[in-house]
Formats: sequence, C-alpha cells, structure tokens
Amino acid sequence: MSDIQETIAAEVQQARTVCDISGSNSAECAAAWDAVEELQAEASHQRNKKPKNSLEQYCDDNPEAAECRVYDD
Repeated sequence: MSDIQETIAAEVQQARTVCDISGSNSAECAAAWDAVEELQAEASHQRNKKPKNSLEQYCDDNPEAAECRVYDD
C-alpha cells in the first residue's frame, strides 16, 4: 500500500475513534472526516497527474534546444 493510502487508512480509523468519543454530530467528528476527505482528494490528484514523456523532460532541461522551440502563428 502506498504512503498516502496508509495515511488515509490511519485517518479514517482516527475519525471513527473521534466520532465514537465525541459523538457523530460534534465539530471534532466533522473536522476529522474533513481531514480524511482532503487526503482522498490529494490521492485522486496524484493518480490523475500525468507523467512527462522524455521530450517534455528534455525540453524542461534544455529549453533552448531546436526540438523545443515553439512558434506562434
């Protein structure tokens, strides 16, 4: 399991514990589940992040190269 998935699992367990102790309608419970949602959103963002191909990486490292020139019409 990846680090972020392990963190999400730990936060879910903590949120359940907080809600059991403080009640499911408490501000602490809501905050705990908000933290879980934020981590899940970050995990989704990381999955959707497209890795750069070799040309994109080359152009990032060598923007002056002929292969990397962009011409506007």
